Amino acid sequence: MFRPLVCTAIVAALFFTACDGPATSLATHDARALTHRSTASTPLQHIVVIVQENRSFNNLFATFPGVTGSTTGFEKILSGSTTRRKRVRLSETTLKDAVNLNHLHKSFLTGWDKGAMDGFNSITFSRSGQPEGLLPYEYVNKQDIVPYWTMASTYAIANAMFQTQGSGSFTAHQDLIRGGTSINRSESLIDDPSSAGYWGCDSPPGARTSLIERGLRYRRFKGPYPCTSSFPKPNYYRTLQDLLDAQQVSWKYYTPALIKNKPGSVWNAFDVIAPVRYGAEWGTNVSFPETNVFSDISSNNLPQVAWVIPDGLNSDHPAYAQDRGPSWVAAVVNAIGESKYWDSTAIIVTWDDWGGFYDPVAPPPRDHQGGPGFRVPLLAISPYTAFNASGGSPYVSNTVYGFGSIVRFIEDAFDLGRLHTTDVTSNSIVDMFDFSQKPRKFAPIETKYSRAYYLRQVPSGLPVDTE
Repeated sequence: MFRPLVCTAIVAALFFTACDGPATSLATHDARALTHRSTASTPLQHIVVIVQENRSFNNLFATFPGVTGSTTGFEKILSGSTTRRKRVRLSETTLKDAVNLNHLHKSFLTGWDKGAMDGFNSITFSRSGQPEGLLPYEYVNKQDIVPYWTMASTYAIANAMFQTQGSGSFTAHQDLIRGGTSINRSESLIDDPSSAGYWGCDSPPGARTSLIERGLRYRRFKGPYPCTSSFPKPNYYRTLQDLLDAQQVSWKYYTPALIKNKPGSVWNAFDVIAPVRYGAEWGTNVSFPETNVFSDISSNNLPQVAWVIPDGLNSDHPAYAQDRGPSWVAAVVNAIGESKYWDSTAIIVTWDDWGGFYDPVAPPPRDHQGGPGFRVPLLAISPYTAFNASGGSPYVSNTVYGFGSIVRFIEDAFDLGRLHTTDVTSNSIVDMFDFSQKPRKFAPIETKYSRAYYLRQVPSGLPVDTE
């Protein structure tokens, strides 16, 4: 049975809401956002950003109560010189679905279809060039991702979190540490570098990035080597690392260890940042393996700001046909929740890109960086996440967010100033919190795999994404 899209009352709309058309748009914020503008003078002393891979919002939360989700979609069918739209039923699948869909910029444009959100069946596989057909039209059975639904049901979920750029993981991970990928005032990085498996300064000679210019002209592999020392204005490409260090705010980027002959082990955002890759913070602030987060929590050494990047097998990436991601995230959340850090921490769980999967909601109006992209999930877990209007959970935020929203939230929490990327133009995620309330007690999240499982797990060396 068709599950209709859910529209929520909103104020100060950024663009029109339409529940009766082929695609749905959401508005900027609800009333709570008007009263919670800053994280200044809050109990927060730690913010932990857990980054998973390749899932659209609808792929994981199509049937979650109170959000904009759908179990049907639209495909566009060409017949001679005519075009018609057809409603299709989304397949219900497991998290172990092994299909790796195309999710680079060209495929985003195809699926988006100028806002009609009906071109997903016309996307072609990046290697074979064959049409993907109905493969993007699926959603995961909630019983397969119980920890995610538990977190969303207990705390807060964002209904309008859009990937900053319509692209894949390379740019998304950059967006998560700086809010954008502009290398000067007219060009931004987009899609993956030309050398598969390497994201930055460890790329082989001759590797090149792709660019998107103002005016949205795409230039495949016409950009600089993927290391900031090769960028036209290296000092222009600042990240949160610059702001955090300037204010002496502690930070770590927990990421899989470097493994010889395993190029995927250097797929991390700070490998692009030459002063970090070749400086004292590589191997210290950039901490590997990623399971170091557990020992830092237990030894009372959790930094004030942290990113947690999974082993490829624990990342939710469809190509690896694994179901370990939900338990991995819950293991990190449980470790914090059961520690002294719970009452002073906000945990943000998000997915870096749409993974090629269908979503019914059209992104906001386009910018000059090739975005915003499609919706991705975002969960906020904290003793201070807001309650819904009836005083219970979950809190569903309809504020329009991008990855710059997370950057802005971190900047405000520690009074860092601004990077002047999308942190300036994005709404903070602060409306998902109420810092005046009594902190909630933590209840452990049940998992299929234990924390001990991940501590024993042999590192795979696989990239967290293959596109």
